Formats: sequence, structure tokens, C-alpha cells
Amino acid sequence: MDIFHPRSAVSDDSAAVICTHYDGAEYTVYVNGKEHMRTGRSDITVGGLAPDMEYEITVFAEAQGLRERASVLIKTAPRGETVDIRDFGAVGDGETDCTKAIQAAIDSCPKNGTVLVSGGRYMSGALFLKSDMTLKIDEGAVIIGSPRACDYPVFVYRFEGMEQKCYASLINTADGQHKNIKITGGGIIDANGEALFSAEMEENAGKRGRAICIRNTDGVYIEGVTVRQSPAWCVHTIYCRSVALNNVKIFTKFDENGRRYEGIYNGDGFDPDSCSGVTVFGCTIGSQDDCIAVKSGRDVEGREVGIPTENVLVYNCRFTSGFGAAIGSEMSGSVRNVRFENCVFENTYSLASIKAPRGRGGIVENITYRNCRHFYNENEFSDNKWFRGAINIDRFYGVEEYDHTEERPIDNGTGVFRNIIFENIVSETTAGCAVYICGLPESRIENIVFRNVKCKGRQGLTVNNVTSLTIENSEFD
Repeated sequence: MDIFHPRSAVSDDSAAVICTHYDGAEYTVYVNGKEHMRTGRSDITVGGLAPDMEYEITVFAEAQGLRERASVLIKTAPRGETVDIRDFGAVGDGETDCTKAIQAAIDSCPKNGTVLVSGGRYMSGALFLKSDMTLKIDEGAVIIGSPRACDYPVFVYRFEGMEQKCYASLINTADGQHKNIKITGGGIIDANGEALFSAEMEENAGKRGRAICIRNTDGVYIEGVTVRQSPAWCVHTIYCRSVALNNVKIFTKFDENGRRYEGIYNGDGFDPDSCSGVTVFGCTIGSQDDCIAVKSGRDVEGREVGIPTENVLVYNCRFTSGFGAAIGSEMSGSVRNVRFENCVFENTYSLASIKAPRGRGGIVENITYRNCRHFYNENEFSDNKWFRGAINIDRFYGVEEYDHTEERPIDNGTGVFRNIIFENIVSETTAGCAVYICGLPESRIENIVFRNVKCKGRQGLTVNNVTSLTIENSEFD
């Protein structure tokens, strides 16, 4: 059995580990040789630990005919002082502007300290986190975004693959390099997107903000919170290393009670953008657009920046609306070594979408979707230029009419897709193609493998411009 501890997935009293998934297994967790807990999950958060201490975590997996064991050493984070936003004048009535009070608490927070949000609903404009701090939002507490565009200053940073003017997000990092930023607790970050979308579009001083936008940070841990109703993408990490999302709930189409947000579009769930060492586990995402979209810049600018997104694991997650787990279409800095494993897609239009038009350039390689289940039985969407199948690998993304036999000269914008594996997949859609794959005639998609895959749609399998397609024990109806 393999065991893995995402480096940033640790707080002052807990740590998370990920083990090999075995169907029907019970996992017994030992901390320094003493039994600590039992669980049926293979992503495990071990609580009740002391700060700044080293521990050996050992996990036994037991099922019929199976007994496996693995161990890993972890160290919890140090514990600093806790500062309460109410001590700085924040009022949790949902109406008082608490921006200055919350920012003052953040600014005064000592190294390794915690800014505590509890006991109310706090309205705020843009907030800016700093290194070596935790923003803890207790269960029952809410940070609700101000509906006023003027409360979100305009900066230049990346959105949709290009550096451009953007409204600040509700939760941000400022310019410069940062490290060890945590957002934890059982509370809610609500960006108030229904109101803010209209306000930012009307003023039109920049691209719409996000709910959370963390930039240039080594060590990002978001754990236990609900993030919802962003005016654009919801959680966006840019130029970050060692990013972990653990048991986070993200809602951009409906709230957690099923009420649909009105007037919001382009509402991705989570976008890791030119990031490395990204681990997403135990999360629930209900999106208005891509649930997860792995990105790395757009066209010439993205290639010149040249920072890939690489070494990504999405594990034991549940997707409840939107367009599934995507790569692209902004991927010009390249994307490599990405795995989506043990995930459930409940009425998402697509399971997998790997997409880019001509001109992007970059390399997408070593992508795996494994042990995933998907169905879509709604009538809201059908195949179109943006999504042409439940499993969709498309080099003509966004092009309405095209000739897949028309070859063009190879240049820096041509790009390469290669080494893509689908294994142990069940997918059923009423929308159109079960599987749609189309490469460029001048840059054929290389080495696609379907192993133990069953896909059903109005059309089965469509393939164009592929070199080396392997199909093992698979059905396409």
C-alpha cells in the first residue's frame, strides 16, 4: 500500500494522508504506534495532535483477502497567537462593513498566528493575507462579500491565461512572494456573486474577481471551508507550489441547499494555474462551468512565462454540476503528470475534457483518469463547440466549423497532446458523444489508452487524428 502526505496539508493540530484505495476496506490509523481512529476513507485527516511535533502515522487497510500497511512521518505546524476579528471592531450582523477591522486583524497577526472569524456574518471587501498565517472561519461563521465594486481595487494579474486588469477577489494575496498560508475551519466564504457580478460588469474597470485568489505562494492549505457564489472563477491559485484542498466545498451554480445563483457565468470551481504539487482530496464541487480546470497560461504570453502546472492529484472527490475535470483551454505553459482518481461525477455534463484550439502551443502529457463514475441525464446541455463528449479530447476547442483533415504548418503555437490514460471508468450521458477525440492533422494526439472503460451516449466513440490508440476490455455505445 502506498501512503502520501501532501506537504502543505498540515495544521497545528492535524495532518492529512492519502492511501491506496481498496474497495470495501477499513483503514485503521495509528499515531506513534497507538490506535487513533478507524475509517472507510482512504484520504484521512488525523486530528487531536500537538503543535510543532513529529509523528509517525501508520495506516492498516483491511478487506476480504487483503491486509496492507504503510507509514509516513509528518510534523505539525507551530502554533502562534490567535487574534479575533471582533477585537478589532468587526460586527457580525451581515450589514456593517468589516473590511478595515478584518484587515487590521490580519496585519497584526504574528508569525504562525491565527485570525479567528466566529459568531456571525461579516460583510467585507477585498482582504489580503500574508505569509505564515491561518485564516480560521469557525462553523456557523460567514465572510460575505460586499456588493460594491469600489470595495475591490483593480490590479494586474492573470485571468483566462493573460496578465490583465482584474478586480481584487474577496480573499487575496498581495504582490510579492508568500509562504505557508492556511484557510481552515467549517465556515463559509460567500463572494456575493449575484450582486457583485452585475456591479463589476457595469463599472467594467477590470475582469471580475474570484472568491479566493492566492498568488506566488509556497504552501497553500484550504481545509474544511465552503466557498461559494463567486462572480467568476471561485478558487484560483496562480504561480503557487504545494497546494492542498482538503474537504472543501465549492458551489458556483447552486448553493448547498439547491438554490440556483442567477446571472453568473464563467464560474469554474477550482483553477490551479501554473502551479506545482497540487493535491485536491475529499472535496465536493458543484460548478456553473468546469469543476476543476488545470491551466498554465495562454498563447504567446503563456509560452513566454513558461511555468507548467505539474504533479497534480485529484482524489476521492465528488462533482455535482458543471463540466467535470478539465485541462485547458489555457495550457500554453504546459501541463504534465495529472491524475484524477476515485472520483464521482453526478450529473456533470462531462467527465473529462482536455481542450485547446490551434495557437495555444505547450505540451499536455501524462494525464490519467482512473476509477471514476459519471452520469448525465439532464437536457440543459448538448454537444457543442465547447464540449463534444462526456470524455472530450479536442484540439479544435471553441471552433464551430472546422476540417479535421486540413493540415497547417507547424509553429510555436501547434502544441502536443500525449500519454493519456482512462482506466476503470463508467460513464453514461444523454447529451451526445460518449467519447470524442480529435487531434490536429499536423500534430496528432499520441498514445491514448482505454482500459476497462464502459461509456454510453447517443453516439459512442469518435476518433480523428490519433497515433496509437489502445482499447482493452472496453465498450462504447
